[in-house]
Amino acid sequence: MASPESIPVKALFAPPSRSSTSISPDGSKIAYLAPWQNRMNLWIEDVDPPGRPRRVTAEDRGLLSYHWTGDSRWLLYTRDQGGDENRHLYRVDVENPDSAAVNLTPFPGARITDLVLPAAHPDKAVFCANIRDLAQFDLIEVDIASGELRTLATNTEGTATGFIYSSAGGPFATELTAEGDVRLSRWNEATRTSHPVALFDGADYPVGVYPMQATADGAAVLVGSSRGSDRLRLVLLDPATGEEREIDSHPTYDLDTRANAFPRLPSPLILSRGTGELIGVRYLGDRQVIHPLDPHFAEVLPHLQVLSDGDPADISSDIEGRRWVVSFVHDRDPGATYLYDHATGESRLLFRPWEHLDPRQLAPMKPVSIASRDGLSLPSYLTLPIGTRPRRLPLVLLVHGGPWTRDSWGFNPAVQLFANRGYAVLQVNFRGSTGFGKKFTQAGVGELAAKMHDDLIDGVNWAVARGYADPDRVAIMGASYGGYAALVGITFTPDVFAAAVDIVGISDLANFMRSQPAFARPALASNWYRFVGDPAIPEQEADMLARSPISKVDDVRTPLLVAQGANDSRVVRGESDSMVEALRRRGGAVEYMLMADEGHAIENSENLIALSEAVERFFDEHLRAGGLDGTPRSTDPSHSGVTR
Repeated sequence: MASPESIPVKALFAPPSRSSTSISPDGSKIAYLAPWQNRMNLWIEDVDPPGRPRRVTAEDRGLLSYHWTGDSRWLLYTRDQGGDENRHLYRVDVENPDSAAVNLTPFPGARITDLVLPAAHPDKAVFCANIRDLAQFDLIEVDIASGELRTLATNTEGTATGFIYSSAGGPFATELTAEGDVRLSRWNEATRTSHPVALFDGADYPVGVYPMQATADGAAVLVGSSRGSDRLRLVLLDPATGEEREIDSHPTYDLDTRANAFPRLPSPLILSRGTGELIGVRYLGDRQVIHPLDPHFAEVLPHLQVLSDGDPADISSDIEGRRWVVSFVHDRDPGATYLYDHATGESRLLFRPWEHLDPRQLAPMKPVSIASRDGLSLPSYLTLPIGTRPRRLPLVLLVHGGPWTRDSWGFNPAVQLFANRGYAVLQVNFRGSTGFGKKFTQAGVGELAAKMHDDLIDGVNWAVARGYADPDRVAIMGASYGGYAALVGITFTPDVFAAAVDIVGISDLANFMRSQPAFARPALASNWYRFVGDPAIPEQEADMLARSPISKVDDVRTPLLVAQGANDSRVVRGESDSMVEALRRRGGAVEYMLMADEGHAIENSENLIALSEAVERFFDEHLRAGGLDGTPRSTDPSHSGVTR
């Protein structure tokens, strides 16, 4: 195949024409996110006859998701301010689309989580919020039409880390023990006390027990459990006895729990629009597998899956289960969205959100398995440029964040940009990643800047040994934990990488943990404290410093580009400032992009485009000098400047 045309950065990183489509419960309308003034806003249009789009929000920060209410009258969504993660809940009146959205939680500093729309109470929404005390989350119910708030559970003692709404018998509370274990309890609001139901070993759940939600009738709790197993499966927890009964499992895959870290991704639990009952479960290995648990959904699912060779993503239906809207994850044809009518068997393509991209010009993402030096199998993904002999290519090692999440198959604009420019791209699920069994995750305990990093180097060596990569032209790039990994790469293994990009990465582990926002601190016991240590203990703080890139700045010889959101509350600006300033003092080749209107996630399209253009130029300068024929790169540090 001939080499593809150069795809403009804007074509890959501009907002999609549409995304996140969902049909209304009455089946008469679809809602979706689409750009308005370069920000993703909420739109609706009719199903019969198709068309008549109307914009119903005018937000200056892009929306990530939304929800239909059960009566199809309202749409609900959340948004923060400039990336501060303090998300408020807003209501849109579908019958009066020109009216302004109403902020249902207009409280400074408040943050809502765990939004639930009970099928049995379509006029209500339930969520956790820190309205009463910024450090404590209560369970709140809102009357959607009037905006009246009612507290269902008051966390006055601060013992609960969260609440789970139940339509019968009162809510459940989740609590963290001093050892970092997770306790599920039944909450009594009258006495503001809790009665223990079950205890989960925190070592098995570094980012919490997920999924965990009450059944539609409130009689039990659906839980993602690995008790007695290495794999995460779905169980039904009896709140009276604490006993688990397996509902469904996969022999080799874990439940797909990525939505725990990235709420815009679909839940592993597929629920009936009409009853709220469980109808399907998602698992994720190299690709996704869906198990239907309901006879009607079992009939519908094959008709949805045949619409694309991708993996079903967002799935919604009307209350009757007749009309369905489904979008697809795909490495080269992402987000294609269809309407399917189960009564007639007819279907039609609603849209392709990146219709300006030709799938034939995009590179396939191939699952590969890489052996670590100590015998672990590292599930990974390799993307090679099309139309080019895959021999001694410049390589970008792209490291995922978390670290308690995973890379997966699908469209990644950064991967496609690099492949289109002639780079090989490798994404390694290193030990400590989730989704591959709890033993694989626990193998990362105590291994930051050690075996977790060795896995990445083993990935590079694998690509070099197979002839894909030129060992003199390897770059490392990542965001959050991936940014930390990039900094570790150039400080602990400075001879491996020719260039590095750190996006909102950690440079000082102890400072990072001390500066965590109040809402994130309770969860540290089961992840950062367990995997890395406690900065309040001198011996552990010393070990953390030894694993921190800031302590090895003198070893840096690799050109570095750093990007930071000024409003980041998770990895504060000081983490990047300190690293950049330390490198500047010794004359290191470092560039710095500080984005005033971003937080931990770089979301505004103009910033994504500017950053991607900077990375493209940066890699071109340090990896491709002299072309793709293996000519040695330029290593003159004077070629790198500093931007602020």
